[in-house]
Amino acid sequence: MSDYLMTQLVFLMKLIVAGICGAVIGYERKSHLKEAGIRTHMLVAIGSALIMIISKYGFGDISTIEGFSMDPSRIAAQIVTGIGFLGAGMIFVRKQTINGLTTAAGIWATAGIGMAIGTNLYFAGVTATILVFLVQAVLQREFKWLNIPSVKQINIYIDTGADSVNEVREMLEAKLQEDKLDVIKFKAAKKESGVTEIEVYIKAPAGYRMTNLLSLFIDNPNIRMIEV
Repeated sequence: MSDYLMTQLVFLMKLIVAGICGAVIGYERKSHLKEAGIRTHMLVAIGSALIMIISKYGFGDISTIEGFSMDPSRIAAQIVTGIGFLGAGMIFVRKQTINGLTTAAGIWATAGIGMAIGTNLYFAGVTATILVFLVQAVLQREFKWLNIPSVKQINIYIDTGADSVNEVREMLEAKLQEDKLDVIKFKAAKKESGVTEIEVYIKAPAGYRMTNLLSLFIDNPNIRMIEV
């Protein structure tokens, strides 16, 4: 077998291995209904491996020219820059909730895995794939056993009126004090059609159910709607 054909087979193997590693990570994300799935992670890994191959082997015909110098790492460095735009598209911020951050980090790690495989670091790439998969799958419960507090949000829509707002606030503060919860933010703003929105952010321990607060307002005729 000619050296040229053998070299092409090695390149092909790199792309296949990178694609498999990306598929493993993408499968875990897809199984949790995340934004990026198998295809996205495969493409990131394969693309990163391909760029590394180009960076390392793509300029052999001109690298021997006298007086010519090049830095092969410059092309590879653009992967890190480019993957940032893709990762940013995975992150969504809604009020106090951030979604997609772990998926974006996984995309970034997948690019690194593809880069490693593209430069013959197979062991490092496969090991990183296993570690990323375990981090995303096994630690999916977000360390609940550590009882880490989180920020909870509740929005209450009531009929506009000073008495109504004060009544709801007093009831809420009494319940939160009873449950030993801290109020991070309390905001009341008038909306259209005579409705006031009360927006409350609470620091709550892991496992705390916001439905515990709903019983306070069930019989209050001034409340139009509650969002938890």
